[in-house]
Amino acid sequence: MAFRGPKVWLWRWRRNPLRRRADRVEAWVVLAAWTVTVLAGVLAGLATARTVEHGLARERAEWRPAAARLTEPAPGRAAARPEDAGERVWAEVAWTAPDGSARSGQVRVNPGTDAGTAVTVWTDHRGRLVSPPASASQAELRSTLIGGLGGLGGLSAAAVPFAAGRALRRRLEERRLELWDLAWARFDPLWRGRTG
Repeated sequence: MAFRGPKVWLWRWRRNPLRRRADRVEAWVVLAAWTVTVLAGVLAGLATARTVEHGLARERAEWRPAAARLTEPAPGRAAARPEDAGERVWAEVAWTAPDGSARSGQVRVNPGTDAGTAVTVWTDHRGRLVSPPASASQAELRSTLIGGLGGLGGLSAAAVPFAAGRALRRRLEERRLELWDLAWARFDPLWRGRTG
């Protein structure tokens, strides 16, 4: 391994009579590897965010509220005060799908709700129960967060060009050391006679 002195930023890009061709090649390799790594991470994050946002917008457009009725009383006792009604329980409901067929399923309601009580459920285009779609602001927050995670995942995918750049830099370093050894072998005999 070559001697490593104090870190001098951007030394490969500075004018220097001692800068070799290998130093210039290495500078371009480092720049390309970092550019591809960052670009891949950003593009992966943007693509992930866009996909999530598109999926949530499709849900908002396709999912519809439907009127349903409890088919049996909800388990538990009704809350005495409205502020105590925080917990919800599962109860059986029935509704009519867009094609006219009768459907049933379970949704969360307040404990002790009577049978026949009207509740709003969300259904997809086939009439199946779904959770309420995310609002536009919730969708934006989700897509941003998931896009950020996707960007980090993209950076891990970009490890391939980064690792290739590191391998190329290692090979350039080995080549520099080989050239140094050749130069030393050529000039060492000339210097031995002068020092002794």
